Amino acid sequence: MCEYYKLSTSEKLQIRTLGELKASGYRSESIKDELRRNLIRARMEGRPVFHGIWGYDETVIPDIERAILAKHHINLLGLRGQAKTRIARLMVGLLDEVIPVIAGSEINDDPLQPLSFYAREQVRNLGDNTPIDWLPREARYTEKLATPDVSVADLIGDIDPIKAAVLKLSYADERVIHFGLVPRSHRCIFVMNELPDLQARIQVALFNILQEGDIQIRGFKMRLPLDIQFVFTANPEDYTNRGSIITPLKDRIDSQILTHYPKSRDIAKKITAQEVRLSKEQQEKVKVPELLRDLVEQVAFEARHSEYVDAKSGVSARLTISAYEHLVSSAERRCLLCKQSHTTARVADLWNIIPAITGKIELVYEGEQEGADSVARHLVGRAIRSLFKELFPEPEQIKKEKMPNPYGAVLEWFAKNDLELSAEDSEEKYRKKLQSVSGLQEAVRLFHKTLTGEEQLLMMEFLLHGLAEYSQISRKQLNAAHQFQDILNGMLGGVAPDDEEDEDGDFF
Repeated sequence: MCEYYKLSTSEKLQIRTLGELKASGYRSESIKDELRRNLIRARMEGRPVFHGIWGYDETVIPDIERAILAKHHINLLGLRGQAKTRIARLMVGLLDEVIPVIAGSEINDDPLQPLSFYAREQVRNLGDNTPIDWLPREARYTEKLATPDVSVADLIGDIDPIKAAVLKLSYADERVIHFGLVPRSHRCIFVMNELPDLQARIQVALFNILQEGDIQIRGFKMRLPLDIQFVFTANPEDYTNRGSIITPLKDRIDSQILTHYPKSRDIAKKITAQEVRLSKEQQEKVKVPELLRDLVEQVAFEARHSEYVDAKSGVSARLTISAYEHLVSSAERRCLLCKQSHTTARVADLWNIIPAITGKIELVYEGEQEGADSVARHLVGRAIRSLFKELFPEPEQIKKEKMPNPYGAVLEWFAKNDLELSAEDSEEKYRKKLQSVSGLQEAVRLFHKTLTGEEQLLMMEFLLHGLAEYSQISRKQLNAAHQFQDILNGMLGGVAPDDEEDEDGDFF
């Protein structure tokens, strides 16, 4: 390692001229070599590179590291909410803390390899006295969202007529150029989000930059060998009626890496826990049991496999983040209404996350016919049904195997009684209502012997919603409450069970 790389950041910042920089042993290095060198060092030292990225340890991250080692431009291809932009931003951590640039340069000119007219003139006129600035790694990241209105001038640059007039220069003089985002990202990471949305003629402008380093501005051609690490993000090209990445550009992007959604609830819960934004007061006031954390994540899993939701659009991790925040807010509101200092989230609060679902899913035709609100409630019901199978024996299985029905006493109680549960019930009212149902506590104890207190009450409530999902009892929405009653009484009363489904999960 040369002497320059042994210097601390504070020692580097004391270097102020080109002559001092040369004396330090500095050698020009491409950004791809820099990323590669720092990745190798991080791996040798056992330091993680992509903090806060869960579920990609054996899939996406190894692919990205291989691409960096191969010094490739990268395209992250995947549905929305799969951490594509976050991964790109974390690549900044693989850059050096500071790099030297010629002071006053618009395009971060390397002091030993100046590109712009300004930088070349500085070195030619001042030599070793050319002033040096230091660019921190945070300033070496540029991100642009591709939209149909993005122009070549935005990305590459344009001739500045005012500059030409003031300096009395010909339009053929490169000094009249106003550089766009890409040249200004020289020696930086440049991220283009949603690449297919970029118009095809604008994508053409990226061809030579990626491979040859040539740029053309209004017919004025100049050789500008830019040193940029490009990272593109895109949804699959068949997503709705959006544009696509044109083939010649795709051919010049060295590595295309597929991202994906979490493959397990445990991974999904880690992502949600990391991303939710709760105040300290909310965290102290509201306890969220593990069962409800599982249910929130299961809603997203159900949505990704639902016949009512457009699979090509995807279901972002933002759904569960927003849903979790809604869940906590529902419980917090109960605290305010009941003048309580703290509470535990309930299954009743889960039904109040509907606004967090309806805006996060794209519906197919069948879903549009049902309506976003109905589909959202259907997904919550499916999540309850899925977890019920993990915690209790299914009623259908009990009947099929001719086992004694552990829910018999509960069903007998509902043959003569009704029960209303609301997210706004006080803790005392909530407890009394659940304990009034004969056989409910015993059914929970039969399969979950160690539960006590709030956990037991929550499981009792969950059992009621699970039995409703399996059409063992009726459930209907009553404004802020759910009413549970005998399945036959509910049907004779003119209202079928809430979002009732057949055995295949379809609405009646």
